[in-house]
Amino acid sequence: MAAGGEAGVIRVTVADDQAVVRVGITAVLDAEADITVVGQAADGGTAVAQAASLLPDVAVLDIRMPGLDGLAATARITAEVPGVKVVVLTTFGLDEYVFAALRAGAAGFLLKDADPERVIDAVRVVARGDALLDPGVTRRLLDRFAADAGPADTARVAGLTPRETQVLLHVARGLSNAEIAVSLGISPATVKDHVARILAQLGVRDRVQATIAAYEAGLVRPGMR
Repeated sequence: MAAGGEAGVIRVTVADDQAVVRVGITAVLDAEADITVVGQAADGGTAVAQAASLLPDVAVLDIRMPGLDGLAATARITAEVPGVKVVVLTTFGLDEYVFAALRAGAAGFLLKDADPERVIDAVRVVARGDALLDPGVTRRLLDRFAADAGPADTARVAGLTPRETQVLLHVARGLSNAEIAVSLGISPATVKDHVARILAQLGVRDRVQATIAAYEAGLVRPGMR
């Protein structure tokens, strides 16, 4: 945990300039026994300040906010308070900003109209150190930007074993460790070990960043499933 709160309780801050959205997300999260919202913000600057002072486990940020937007706030939080995981909120109309937010270090993103259960799950997933990869939306984002990418950085994945490359491809498709285990006929624990080695080899912090690396290396092509 990023902060020394009650054991097992995930501390969260929520930033959105729309009060209805902000209060709604807060209510959904606070209703869970293992989650508590410790701060709310209406702009990116306040969100960054709260991340630094309150040290939440997870910061949920809207992309479009006055002053410092969610993208800039994500970059600052991940750089200045690396223990805080960031989840960004978006709509399909802001794809380019979401991709940039992932590049800036966000652990994942949610659509603003996501079901309450999805919001709760996202917070739990990133709090435990994983990344939120929605298969359909994430592929849509990465397909769009991979189409405009420059030369493939194949050297980055050259050190992966054939099995690790297989696992990375499945990660890039948005599969969980359990799903990858079934697909490859290996145990979830073995998949977890492979993922850990992949992250170390690529020099990335989580599955989102590994997925981006797979696209940049040309392992995954636009439209590939």
